[in-house]
Amino acid sequence: MTAAENVCYTLINVPMDSEPPSEISLKNDLEKGDVKAKTEALKKVIIMILNGEKLPGLLMTIIRFVLPLQDHTIKKLLLVFWEIVPKTTPDGRLLHEMILVCDAYRKDLQHPNEFIRGSTLRFLCKLKEAELLEPLMPAIRACLEHRHSYVRRNAVLAIYTIYRNFEHLIPDAPELIHDFLVNEKDASCKRNAFMMLIHADQDRALDYLSTCIDQVQTFGDILQLVIVELIYKVCHANPSERARFIRCIYNLLQSSSPAVKYEAAGTLVTLSSAPTAIKAAAQCYIDLIIKESDNNVKLIVLDRLIELKEHPAHERVLQDLVMDILRVLSTPDLEVRKKTLQLALDLVSSRNVEELVIVLKKEVIKTNNVSEHEDTDKYRQLLVRTLHSCSVRFPDMAANVIPVLMEFLSDSNEAAAADVLEFVREAIQRFDNLRMLIVEKMLEVFHAIKSVKIYRGALWILGEYCSTKEDIQSVMTEVRRSLGEIPIVESEIKKEAGELKPEEEITVGPVQKLVTEMGTYATQSALSSSRPTKKEEERPPLRGFLLDGDFFVAASLATTLTKVALRYVALVQEKKKQNSFVAEAMLLMATILHLGKSSLPKKPITDDDVDRISLCLKVLSECSPLMNDIFNKECRQSLSHMLSAKLEEEKLSQKKESEKRNVTVQPDDPISFMQLTAKNEMNCKEDQFQLSLLAAMGNTQRKEAADPLASKLNKVTQLTGFSDPVYAEAYVHVNQYDIVLDVLVVNQTSDTLQNCTLELATLGDLKLVEKPSPLTLAPHDFANIKANVKVASTENGIIFGNIVYDVSGAASDRNCVVLSDIHIDIMDYIQPATCTDAEFRQMWAEFEWENKVTVNTNIVDLNDYLQHILKSTNMKCLTPEKALSGYCGFMAANLYARSIFGEDALANVSIEKPIQQGPEAPVTGHIRIRAKSQGMALSLGDKINLSQKKTSI
Repeated sequence: MTAAENVCYTLINVPMDSEPPSEISLKNDLEKGDVKAKTEALKKVIIMILNGEKLPGLLMTIIRFVLPLQDHTIKKLLLVFWEIVPKTTPDGRLLHEMILVCDAYRKDLQHPNEFIRGSTLRFLCKLKEAELLEPLMPAIRACLEHRHSYVRRNAVLAIYTIYRNFEHLIPDAPELIHDFLVNEKDASCKRNAFMMLIHADQDRALDYLSTCIDQVQTFGDILQLVIVELIYKVCHANPSERARFIRCIYNLLQSSSPAVKYEAAGTLVTLSSAPTAIKAAAQCYIDLIIKESDNNVKLIVLDRLIELKEHPAHERVLQDLVMDILRVLSTPDLEVRKKTLQLALDLVSSRNVEELVIVLKKEVIKTNNVSEHEDTDKYRQLLVRTLHSCSVRFPDMAANVIPVLMEFLSDSNEAAAADVLEFVREAIQRFDNLRMLIVEKMLEVFHAIKSVKIYRGALWILGEYCSTKEDIQSVMTEVRRSLGEIPIVESEIKKEAGELKPEEEITVGPVQKLVTEMGTYATQSALSSSRPTKKEEERPPLRGFLLDGDFFVAASLATTLTKVALRYVALVQEKKKQNSFVAEAMLLMATILHLGKSSLPKKPITDDDVDRISLCLKVLSECSPLMNDIFNKECRQSLSHMLSAKLEEEKLSQKKESEKRNVTVQPDDPISFMQLTAKNEMNCKEDQFQLSLLAAMGNTQRKEAADPLASKLNKVTQLTGFSDPVYAEAYVHVNQYDIVLDVLVVNQTSDTLQNCTLELATLGDLKLVEKPSPLTLAPHDFANIKANVKVASTENGIIFGNIVYDVSGAASDRNCVVLSDIHIDIMDYIQPATCTDAEFRQMWAEFEWENKVTVNTNIVDLNDYLQHILKSTNMKCLTPEKALSGYCGFMAANLYARSIFGEDALANVSIEKPIQQGPEAPVTGHIRIRAKSQGMALSLGDKINLSQKKTSI
């Protein structure tokens, strides 16, 4: 192990700006100064020794003038000093002066002050010299009987450490600690003693646990945690012991400490797969999520529940707990709610879907009543999508859900309303029996719709699925009500001139059956006419959209009117009524065309919309059977194809997911019987405690790639040249939120290099955590220096710097070796992710930073180029496989990824194959990248530019 990897007990902040003091001035302060001066001098000595100075001349001075002092600060500093000072001669023998130190610490172990006794015992845990510890053993044993728990618990730790390192000094330690544990009352002392027995003599620990297994619930939480660890380790090593301790784990699920409950539930799941055990553990997890206020804790415990669900045998047990899981929705945090809804949706079955839908409906209604919070809209969207999925999987539920959700079509939040509309569109196509209900509800809420996008979708649904004469007339009534008085241009000009009063404006209606509806509207106008300054508010919704210049809705209206008119002609035999209805539809289209060409709207009508409305007028004037088929049959068929393709895609992804989870067993695989397995073979399963410890230390055992180039050597960067006086190279180890630079520094000269310091600086969103300590390098010696760099966001960063040093005995200034730059790759932080088309479009519109990269490659195939970009950028292609299949000379695809910091990155690839240049012509086109931050957009663009060309190996 390198010095940097040794266990660090104390962190000392070293001010870098101060000059190192001379040994003579320090000696003077330590001998003749007051307590304050001696304290400062001792601090300077400690810092100098940490920096590699030896200072042997000060050892006796400190023993004579500082060691006898009773000041507590000095005693604490002396503990640090004796920990770091060299205690042996170059040939490895103990220094004679250390006998005096040993005597001083024997006295401190018998000191009346419990703090001095306790801190001395803590210091003894760090000593690695058996000769120093041997004379202190009787005093350490005596501390086990001290009246104060602080002394006793540190005495236990000291005995444990000494027993572990030098067993011959205290061979009866397990027996001694077992007797101490039986009589001890303090929780922290019992915990330390029990922990020692676990690691030193597991049988004694089990004997003690057997005697008090019924009282475990009354113990303190710190002792309970250690008991859980012991039970796990024993059962992991020897499964036949499970039956003996499983009851104890069940009892610990009722502990008052959340940490104990969490550990006990995790242990119970690993020890038993019985349904009762899984149910008890899951119930415990759910209680923890509900009762804990910290969102991070909630998310961690939710992840454990999701892990439980991944096991096919446990899924059935969790299905019975869906209603309990839904209690977590009371948490206001959106991320927690999102995970909870996803988990509930994965677990829903025909047995509990009805209850689930009732709870979700209540939650949807609740979101309408609460005061607007920034996450309320997003939560409502989540609920709508969950209900949508439930209805698709369990069609019987759709009739209960649709009436509640359709109220939200008039919601001011367009995203939630769009989700409802998408759901309604799918439901009306799939479930014939619900069409009447949906059309009826749609006509009810139609006039209240506020968003033009939702209005267009509602018009399409009404035009497509109104099949009775009454419904078609209702659609026309609603359209007239929403359009106001026609012709629009004349009435608007009159209104501007002040010739037309609101009451007169409303009562004019060319069709007899519309008077009542228009009359109702007149009442509203009369009320609002008292506010003449806000004329825009008086306008009916559709008229408002048109005057704002949004004529796309007019094109949608024209299509709807054409569909219903053609259907009306087919349903009604009376020629007069047919002509009257078609004429009314044509009049509405003509007046909209007239308005578009006039100067009244804020924006004029586009040519596309003019063409569409003109086409609809022509279709209605001719009424040919071919057009009737196109408008009334083929539109619905294309929707049906789209929905079936979507369903097929979902089934395929679900199948892939289930295939992942199903463990396949080959016919010739050996069967392992627990009772017949040898003890040493049981360790094939990983020890959870060991894994979590390794993860905390950042030493997780990652499977190395088969490619030798993907090994650690791939991440070694040479920082200086081979001919420089100091050679340096760095291994760049990227953790999640920080980068560890392990720098090897080699002194290539015949001189001793003093105060050899690695000075680093960063460019980009990187921050150096601490400056590496200076070193002293002997001739041709080498050392490892570790530096930590924190990463705050996803962008390319550069670490640069130099190594400065003094040559021992030289009078010249400090020497400096400049290092090469280390470039931090953005790819270490980007992970593929998925989002819906609607979310992609929304983010594309919101993100302000765009980077357009021109394709410059030697790849000749469109699909190969796309795969190459996906591989080199870690992004995921959102465009379905079917849309990319086939060959037509050009390709467009949407890519998406998220960074570990939660930043989104979007890309749109638009590429083509210039056929006129021959079959070997490379792909051309553009890639547009959008991100919220400038750094992300630029870094991703740089990465694409660097890796566009495929290198042939």
